[in-house]
Amino acid sequence: MTKAFVVGHPIAHSRSPLIHGHWLAEHGIEGAYERLDVAPEAFPAFLRTFRDGGFVGGNVTIPHKEAAFAGVDVLTSRAQKIGAVNTLFFDADGRLTGDNTDAPGFIAHLDQSLGADWVERSGGTALVLGAGGAARAIVVGLLARGVSRIHVANRTRARAEALVALDPDRVATLDWTDLPAALPGTGLLVNTTSLGMAGHGALTLDLTPLPATACVADIVYVPLETPLLAAARARGLAAVDGLGMLLHQAVPGFERWFGVRPAVTPALRDRIVADLVGR
Repeated sequence: MTKAFVVGHPIAHSRSPLIHGHWLAEHGIEGAYERLDVAPEAFPAFLRTFRDGGFVGGNVTIPHKEAAFAGVDVLTSRAQKIGAVNTLFFDADGRLTGDNTDAPGFIAHLDQSLGADWVERSGGTALVLGAGGAARAIVVGLLARGVSRIHVANRTRARAEALVALDPDRVATLDWTDLPAALPGTGLLVNTTSLGMAGHGALTLDLTPLPATACVADIVYVPLETPLLAAARARGLAAVDGLGMLLHQAVPGFERWFGVRPAVTPALRDRIVADLVGR
């Protein structure tokens, strides 16, 4: 039996087993995907021994993504750019390899939700709110997808400046107070902050200046309908919730471990939504 895992601390909240379990059943694969709770001090040893437990790889979540980045033998080019690892596997030479699938996961969700021509329709311009790890992954994805101009706004501008190095010709920073003036020239607005998440404050931003053709995305998926997305829909703008990124980022790992490329379907989404509502 092929076995994979998601490792974090804590880990009980992870919905990855639901996602991968759905695909294992859908494809009739005799496999397993398990939650593993590993404390930070035990994680370096875990990286070197998990194969002994019969695991072929797995996902990495908070707080281990940076430790995984530092502890693997090989990094994919996108993991190097993002500076964190969320997917582990062994290459043909048996080397522990770290990847980060958040970037392609976000882009795949946009492609599925908005259509393959969304870059052209957005004018190739994006405004990313926040400058943490998720923002970095999303900027890497947007650059790879061909977005020509990306502004990053963060309350601490120094953190945003670190993302400029990804492509100084296409990425620039913006003061948080200058957001209203930037909205008329924004084709895609992406919130990567925790604002709007259950238990956090709302993101208060007047979307009136956005063009009628603009798209608004939020990586928050609890709740699915954040105040930002509700405001976008009220204006008649295309709105993309955060759940799809979670689903699509899981696809490359499943394919690596189990040999089948799964699809993100309405049935899978409905299953995860039901779990979200149930909690």
